[in-house]
Amino acid sequence: MQQPTLLTLGSVAMFLYRNDPSTLALSKRLYTAVEVVLVGLVLVLAGHGFPRLIQGTGEWAVALLVYGLIGVLIVRFWPHGALGWANRVTLVRSALIALIAGGLIANVSVVGQWQWLGIAAAALLLDGVDGFVARSTHCESDFGARFDMELDALLILLLCLALITTAELAPWVLLIGAMRYGFVLASNIYPWLKAPLFPSWRRKAVCVWQVAALLLALTPLTPSDVSALFALSALITLVYSFGVDMWWLYRRHPV
Repeated sequence: MQQPTLLTLGSVAMFLYRNDPSTLALSKRLYTAVEVVLVGLVLVLAGHGFPRLIQGTGEWAVALLVYGLIGVLIVRFWPHGALGWANRVTLVRSALIALIAGGLIANVSVVGQWQWLGIAAAALLLDGVDGFVARSTHCESDFGARFDMELDALLILLLCLALITTAELAPWVLLIGAMRYGFVLASNIYPWLKAPLFPSWRRKAVCVWQVAALLLALTPLTPSDVSALFALSALITLVYSFGVDMWWLYRRHPV
């Protein structure tokens, strides 16, 4: 009678283990962490493929730090285990943006500048791919939309920093990259700014134009005056887009 009793107790213990909410949550987060680490390995391989861009310890430290912070936030805010194909595309995009951050502090040659711009252009192209994959596989989520939006904001901020260090534009270009973060801070003071916005192609088009204009401003072939005009066009369209959304939210918030 001893052996069946032990088997029964073992089965009950295994059942409780598999159905314990904390255990299931931990296993799902570990699954997510594994996916983050695998894409991190892709980042390392890609970085070694651009030796004129990621040249030394400093560049690697910045790139890995940026990606590590993104990975920690993903594991923290995504409790569902497998990321899904749309979020995986966005995760690959985050690895490219981490390489952009690392290359930002490097004193690179013209070839390195073109490599840096190529990675940024690839990140811009993937911005449309993840949304298409999400719609095609019916796996849209608030997390995926927020993940994509925050990566857009980070990419734009990095491009603005590059305009100061590379194109030698005045610090006013940081207004372009800081506007999203200013909006988040303002929403803590005025809660009506946190209300959901309506879907808008105008908002998406302005975001794409921001990155495209900043990339054009950063090419080694673009004169500084033309770079300033590209950056100014990005700032004007961004102010217009934020203004439209804020006015729409203000008119609909309860007095």
